[in-house]
Amino acid sequence: MIILGIDTSCDDTSVSIVENGNKVLSSLLTSSINAHKDFQGVVPEIAARKHLESIMYVLDSALKEANCSLDDIDMIAVTNRPGLLGSLLVGVSTAKALSFSLLKPLIAIDHIAAHIYSPHLSQDIEFPYIALVVSGGHTILTEVEDYGVYKLIGTTLDDAVGEAYDKVAKSLNLGYPGGPIIDKLAKEGQLGAIEYPIISLNGVDKYNFSYSGLKTACIHSTEKYLKDGYEINNENISLAFQVSAIEPLYLKTLEYVKESGINRVTLSGGVACNSYLRERFSNSNDFECYLPELKYTTDNAAMVAGLAYHLREEVSDFSLDCFSRVLSKKYNRK
Repeated sequence: MIILGIDTSCDDTSVSIVENGNKVLSSLLTSSINAHKDFQGVVPEIAARKHLESIMYVLDSALKEANCSLDDIDMIAVTNRPGLLGSLLVGVSTAKALSFSLLKPLIAIDHIAAHIYSPHLSQDIEFPYIALVVSGGHTILTEVEDYGVYKLIGTTLDDAVGEAYDKVAKSLNLGYPGGPIIDKLAKEGQLGAIEYPIISLNGVDKYNFSYSGLKTACIHSTEKYLKDGYEINNENISLAFQVSAIEPLYLKTLEYVKESGINRVTLSGGVACNSYLRERFSNSNDFECYLPELKYTTDNAAMVAGLAYHLREEVSDFSLDCFSRVLSKKYNRK
């Protein structure tokens, strides 16, 4: 079964064609990131307009790379939540038009569920497993029971981890997006030269995450560290921040591994390309870790089309709408 997937949830316009859930025939995307750099973040209106400019070109390129035509497509899959509403509308409108004109079934895919699926594009993973999704907009720990079926274990109470990276980079005038820049600088830093707190929450929030305190400590501590004689530079700040940002992700995942007895863990989302995070999880002796290929960590339509194959009975109609937030019961913790 050949499925055409579309993802326009944020600033990347992506179209992919996937056969039987894991054979990626093509995966194309174009990013509008350069249009947002002056603003140090994604501007929703600009992102939506860039999707309108790009969607047909990316669609045509994906078909050519897959060496197939629209007549060869069996189903249209599209991200309809969560994300920027203007951006989502471009993808959903395109998917509806294709479905209507080609008389092909349409299926809506949750963006978080698609990220969770991304390691399946290249690996067989036994259910159940624990999935950590980390990106600019999300920090989510879930227990996955089946394709698209999972329960929420923990989430961010304020900033997502990727958002914290961007804000710290902005405060240091390092550029945007901040994640890759800080990751690169951290490799040149001296461990222990500067230390920030590792935020741990207790009680009902023990599996939730908080990055606002770490972000604030990093942004406002430069003067104090200089006064106290620390060797402060962007490399040392980046390393200290990165350690304090990543360790809670590992420690809370490990704690739930022990509580649940499930020793399979997946890592996905844009921050999953971070070198320290990948090393921390992949070298763990406490659980089996499955990572997506680097090209499938950021937003992409291959994961959308791949998951759609396993959910192909959940066909949508043309009343399909878009949602900026997660509205699925599948996220409710039992």
